Amino acid sequence: MNSVRVRTVAITVAAALSLPLSLGIVTAQASSSDSSPSATNAASPSASEQPFGPGCSSLPQSGNGSAAQMAHENVTTAVNNNPNLSMLADAIKKTDLANTLKSLKGSTVFAPTNDAFNKLGTAKRDAILNDSAQLKKVLTYHVVENKEITKAELPDGTFTTLEGSTLTTSGSGDSFKVNGSVPISCGNVPTQNAAVYIVDGVLVPPTATPSTSPSA
Repeated sequence: MNSVRVRTVAITVAAALSLPLSLGIVTAQASSSDSSPSATNAASPSASEQPFGPGCSSLPQSGNGSAAQMAHENVTTAVNNNPNLSMLADAIKKTDLANTLKSLKGSTVFAPTNDAFNKLGTAKRDAILNDSAQLKKVLTYHVVENKEITKAELPDGTFTTLEGSTLTTSGSGDSFKVNGSVPISCGNVPTQNAAVYIVDGVLVPPTATPSTSPSA
């Protein structure tokens, strides 16, 4: 009879001792489970910060030219390393703008693709690329200094460029144009010092000479 009582007491004591331990494990698991979603959500950028536009799907998924790689580079390096922007990179090298672009902070660069330059036609494209003064005007017209343009500002936007003239943006959803005619292929691509808006046309400032104007 005494042995039965001893065994009963031992079982009761063991159960009492194990209860706090099991509760601690359950509490720790619950705490871990509760914290995981918030940590994940905190690391996820909002939709307004994501690149957008019909051409974003054509960006490389990784490596040079990808949004992930460009985010770790200054805008000059990002353009140099993007194979679809090689003509823009060459144009920048023909001017003294490489360091200017590197020194930008919180700015916006509209970046014409190689196809955009080719759409000008050989005569107009070469007229721009081979005239350093006009080329600098054209390139600086693609830069909005000290202003990271957001998607929310695009539907009815007017922005003063580094060249001194203004450009406009319009559209809705993920479809926007610059100056009423040049489509934004992929907007809000981040770099270390500027947001890049890849465009399907070369923006020509109103101060351009007749040989480089859109009607030439």
